Amino acid sequence: MKRDYYSDSIAKFRDTSPNEILGTLVKSSGGFAVEPTQRDAWLEEIRILSSVLSGVEGSIYFEYAIPRMGKRIDVVLLIGSVIFVLEFKVGEREFTSYACNQAWDYALDLKNFHETSRQLFIAPVVIATNARSAAPIVSTTAHNDKVLSPLRCNAEQIKLVLESVLEFTDGASIDPIQWETGRYSPTPTIIEAAIALYNNHSVTDISRSDAAAINLTVTSETLLEIIQSARANSFKAICFVTGVPGAGKTLVGLNIATQRRDETSDLYSVFLSGNGPLVAILHEALARDRVRHNKEQGGKLRKTEAMSEVKAFIQNIHHFRDECLIDPEPPIEHVALFDEAQRAWNLQQTSNFMARKKNTPNFSQSEPEFLISCLNRHRDWAVIVCLVGGGQEINTGEAGITEWMDSLNRSFQDWHIYISSRLIDSEYAAGHVLQELETRPNVITKDELHLGVSMRSFRAEHVSLLVKQLLDLDKEAARETLARVSQKYPIAITRDLTLAKQWLKGKARGSERYGIVASSQAERLKPHAIDVKCSMDPIHWFLDGPEDVRSSYYLEDVATEFAIQGLELDWSCVTWDADFRYTKTGWEHRSFRGDRWNNINKLERKTYLKNAYRVLLTRARQGMVIVVPPGDAEDPTRKPEFYDPTYEYLHEIGFRTI
Repeated sequence: MKRDYYSDSIAKFRDTSPNEILGTLVKSSGGFAVEPTQRDAWLEEIRILSSVLSGVEGSIYFEYAIPRMGKRIDVVLLIGSVIFVLEFKVGEREFTSYACNQAWDYALDLKNFHETSRQLFIAPVVIATNARSAAPIVSTTAHNDKVLSPLRCNAEQIKLVLESVLEFTDGASIDPIQWETGRYSPTPTIIEAAIALYNNHSVTDISRSDAAAINLTVTSETLLEIIQSARANSFKAICFVTGVPGAGKTLVGLNIATQRRDETSDLYSVFLSGNGPLVAILHEALARDRVRHNKEQGGKLRKTEAMSEVKAFIQNIHHFRDECLIDPEPPIEHVALFDEAQRAWNLQQTSNFMARKKNTPNFSQSEPEFLISCLNRHRDWAVIVCLVGGGQEINTGEAGITEWMDSLNRSFQDWHIYISSRLIDSEYAAGHVLQELETRPNVITKDELHLGVSMRSFRAEHVSLLVKQLLDLDKEAARETLARVSQKYPIAITRDLTLAKQWLKGKARGSERYGIVASSQAERLKPHAIDVKCSMDPIHWFLDGPEDVRSSYYLEDVATEFAIQGLELDWSCVTWDADFRYTKTGWEHRSFRGDRWNNINKLERKTYLKNAYRVLLTRARQGMVIVVPPGDAEDPTRKPEFYDPTYEYLHEIGFRTI
């Protein structure tokens, strides 16, 4: 696959006329009208590089695609043993932090996801063409992974920067043919993935393809085959897709929904989620991206119009439910994909809500039963895909997967059921209900409906396993898993929140996102300026940059399990309060009321609290720091003995201390 608009050896580039190179760039840009500013910028870049690369051997690539980001590097140079990532700011006199982070992001993307760039030196360079001269400072970062800190220069200093970097580095010269054929295997965030899929990329373009992970494409194709079969043979089917945290369940659902968003087709699909923050963030991110793309093409799409389009593609499950309450006809969609299906409400929660909020007393169906009944209104065929996370129920009234099974057994005997072969695992708590399905016809088990490897962390696939072992108090197994995980995925523990913040800032590069997370029950972190009851805006927290005080970067507002479930950070700080305490007899579960900690006795609420920490500990893509405060002997609500055993437990497993 050709990723650039123009490429050649540097010698041939210098021998080619600027107009010929410009023509290639324009032709490769996809047929869109090229703005005069872009045309002039290209010509200036060509002029500058043709001059400064005199006598330099290597290869040059203009507008090199970064698939995960949906963007292009202005210029890539392969010279000696170094990949130079050039970000031009033609006519600019200043080096903005945004430009430096942009170049750094491109370099990190090549390092992390491009097969033949992984072991090479990569030098991000920001060129503000009219800036003042300054001596280039070449340096590595604390990560020591051959990605250099961004260099800054004006047009005249480019050659000096190249020479300085080449003197600093070593290694054999890069073979451009081998480099060009390297596979690109990105691991996008859910926000990046949603944007890419909405812009008609396939899941193959944006997912890993290594042998260690079950390919997301296999699961997607299995579901599409079931959908086609249901349509062709006029039956109704429900599919249960399981997966560890971060395995890509949401990505599978979005992939199918984006391929089936033509309202005139009977294959029209809708992606439904009860996760309010996730839906709001995806709506905003997709709308912003839609407006940006439209503007780049000379359009004037308003954000309200873009938002309207997006909201039809990704819907809040409760809005879908409410519409079906009003309208007794079958919904327009034949295919509904329910994200985090284990969080659907049980009968009591649904009935209480209907009586209080919808003026519908004596409502007699749980949320799963009612949602199945809505698709059951179709006379010919329908398919429901339930995307199920194990051990992810975190709120009162969340029924888990058993209520879906009970509903099918009670009321929908003619539906075909396709279940993941791992639905029997303990974290899905569906064992006894599955036994009742054994005598039912049309129940099919498929290995392809389980995603067993976390794709969230491209650095370590076994983080979710480590967290499961830690929470299950399997100390020896956790110690062994940590030894494997920590080779690529740094995890540290500390008693000092200030040190943790410094650790985060030191680890993050470019625009890598970091933030503080805490349990919604962690009410005695207030002395550390963490108030979990103070509401944060998830849109600003997850989408805005380090210049915005409301963003995660400021390390002021914190996200609880409710705000961050289904989403992720690059680097996270998990603050561990006395609500979930380690003791030699097991975990103690507490909630803070008034002026004291109270025992949580209900098994259901204990499960929610444990799952809250499971969510918090599996949000980071690249690494995390865990803060267990020291407590305060003079504060009866923060006694050191509430915290010390938890810290010692983590220390005994082998987490590095800072």
